[in-house]
Parts: sequence; C-alpha cells; structure tokens
Amino acid sequence: MFPAPLGGWRDPSNTQADLRAAFSSAGFGHITSHVLRKTTATMLDHAGLSARSIADQLGHANPSLTQDVYLGRQVASTRAAVALEGLRPTDNLRPGRAAAAEVL
Repeated sequence: MFPAPLGGWRDPSNTQADLRAAFSSAGFGHITSHVLRKTTATMLDHAGLSARSIADQLGHANPSLTQDVYLGRQVASTRAAVALEGLRPTDNLRPGRAAAAEVL
C-alpha cells in the first residue's frame, strides 16, 4: 500500500501501471513486482538469513507463507538418494523386515 499524493491510499491499478512503465523504461518490461519480491527472498535466503528475517523484510506475519511461496526447496543432503540407489529388490531393509520386493 502506497500513500496517494493528496492523502489516502493509491489505487493498486495505478501503482501497477506506474511500476510496469518504470520497469519497461529501464529495459525490464518482463519484470513484475512479484518477481522482485521472489528475487529479494532468494537473495536473502542465499545470504543465510532465517525465514523469519525474510518474512519480516517482505511484510509477512508467518514465515511459513514465506517458505511456501517465496523460498525454493534446497537439497540439504544427497544421503537419501545414495542410500536408495544402492538398494536391490532382494535387500532386507532391517533385520526381521520383509525384503523390498516383497513389500511392493
């Protein structure tokens, strides 16, 4: 929400039109305000800020919204993929458990 020059709040469609014109004249006609918000969130995430800090910067009350909408999933570890690729259908997963092929 942006204040209007004569008081009150600016109409959102006017703000969007002004942003589109500014982006276009700068050579970024394909950019939207949402792209800028996502880029900001990504840059802050890569800089190591917490989801709470990023949510505060974006004006979100809940960091879960920030994580769900603005932050991509990161591969924290490849251990699960390595473990799964090493399994054979006849391997027992744990002592006393059925083999993977029998479970399926």
